[in-house]
Amino acid sequence: MSRAVLSIGSNLGDRLGALRAVVAGFGDRVTAVSPVYRTAPWGGVEQEDFLNAVLLADDPAYEPAAWLRHGAALEDAAGRVRAVHWGPRSLDVDVVWCGTAAGPVHSADPWLTLPHPQAHRRAFVLVPWLDVEPAAVLTADGATRPVREWLAALDPGERDGVHRTGDDLGAAGSR
Repeated sequence: MSRAVLSIGSNLGDRLGALRAVVAGFGDRVTAVSPVYRTAPWGGVEQEDFLNAVLLADDPAYEPAAWLRHGAALEDAAGRVRAVHWGPRSLDVDVVWCGTAAGPVHSADPWLTLPHPQAHRRAFVLVPWLDVEPAAVLTADGATRPVREWLAALDPGERDGVHRTGDDLGAAGSR
């Protein structure tokens, strides 16, 4: 069995529709869906705000790389173009964390680094993750800490830039 934490975001076109398409695209694998948040872009490229959410998903047949391949296929279907690093995108699906019955998966593969190497620095990942998994733990920079602690360690401006929208992506398991 493989379990994944997926961070999803969009800042082009029908942003909410793109996020809903991810939930539908992962279907019954989705076990929890966070509320939707509006966040300023991260990475220094001038662009529109993002809508972001986090999904928890599991599938006994999925290896960790399968989550990334599935997310990439959904990005392609949404017309994602990789023109500028950290630039605007119709859809972004990141595998933040993955685990199996043996425990958390760690990978230094450049194609799929696990846990995601920047997750602990991004409030737009940590805030919605805590909504769906309040006891979540993340290993980063050689330390394993509760996600709540990683979030508290961020600059207050980073935390304050994550705004709940009131939008709903649908209940897990209802697709």
